[in-house]
Amino acid sequence: MNRVQITHSHAITIPGWLTVAGWQAFAASGGYLSGTIIQGLIVMNNPDYNFQRWHGTLLFWAVILVGVLVNTVMLSLLPKIESVILILHVLGFFAILIPLVYMAPHGTASDVFTVFVNGGGWKTTGLSFFVGISGNVFAFLGADAAIHMSEEIANASINVPRSMMASVILNGTLGFAMLIAVLFCLGDIESAIETPTGYPFLAIFQTGVQSLGGSTTMGAIVAVMGVCATIAFVATSSRMTWSFARDHGLPFWRHLSKVEPRSSIPLVSVLTTVTISCLLALINIGSSTAFNQVISLTINGLYASYLVVCGLLLYRRLTGAIATPTTYETNPKLVTESASGETDVVNLTWGRFHVPGALGVGINAAGCAYMVVILFFSFWPPTASPTAAEMNYSVLVTGFVIIFSIIYYQLYARKIYKGPLVEI
Repeated sequence: MNRVQITHSHAITIPGWLTVAGWQAFAASGGYLSGTIIQGLIVMNNPDYNFQRWHGTLLFWAVILVGVLVNTVMLSLLPKIESVILILHVLGFFAILIPLVYMAPHGTASDVFTVFVNGGGWKTTGLSFFVGISGNVFAFLGADAAIHMSEEIANASINVPRSMMASVILNGTLGFAMLIAVLFCLGDIESAIETPTGYPFLAIFQTGVQSLGGSTTMGAIVAVMGVCATIAFVATSSRMTWSFARDHGLPFWRHLSKVEPRSSIPLVSVLTTVTISCLLALINIGSSTAFNQVISLTINGLYASYLVVCGLLLYRRLTGAIATPTTYETNPKLVTESASGETDVVNLTWGRFHVPGALGVGINAAGCAYMVVILFFSFWPPTASPTAAEMNYSVLVTGFVIIFSIIYYQLYARKIYKGPLVEI
């Protein structure tokens, strides 16, 4: 297998930087959510506990430490660990759903499907819906995680699409069922929002099952699954960083692109990912609001990178630039070499997994429209009249990444960055 590098005179690194930054923020958000859920469980079980943000940061670090240990020392066991996590994921779903549905008082279907709450003071309920949806779309991120592990997956062209589709179908089904159950068992929404634990779902569990031990167990299942998810976030974030560094797209790429010969682990990228997460956790000590603004890059960065990919695929579809599969002898070569020794794409061919024809175009177009809406409203503040502390500053974080990537490319990367490496 040979490696070639796709080059373009107009090469620019913005999508790569947004993806790397988004996944780094994703790893940090996983540690933060898991750590603070654990802290919320402490609050729920000990009303006299003195809540401190630095306690959450220490728990954050503990979760990240678990992620780095599994991705380094225990890497050979990662496939087995992931299999156990899948089993826990499914069993945990029923362990939460059954007690909640059976024991909690139920609302009416009218309450669930026809009542809308405009808590931000927006002029219309529809506008409130779109502003509020930004937090919910966070749950839809990460379906592309398997792609960034492709070089470590056997028969990736088949197994990666299968993994992605299975993940979407399984988690989509379980997530929708849990959503409906929680809405029917919601109870007093105001008291749930004002819970001292910081997580309304913990209050819903406690109110629903009327048992501190039971609700703690249910919350602990969520916390454990959060820790397990963080393991995957660290793995994917480090591989994304390593991959872009291998293409010479990042500073210190010589170090970040190194792979340990004995373990085949991009150890420097793993440690860099963990270090970035731990440093970001320090922001939480001073202000959880500022920390949330930084990790908002998870939504802004990743959805922007998805939009670029989906938009380019739509463009290729409409221009007929992707050929149908043919035999190797009759299919044009993927790359060609110029007189200067550089390579460029001359033709793309569909793989085994694709939706052909007008249906595929419609799906791509709908995907682009969806991501444009998400990106647009992800920069809005949560209320119509926000204070300085409530303001959404995520546009500054995203803008900083974009501006920095342009400056870095113009000053240095354009001399060495020639595009992604492709194996043929």
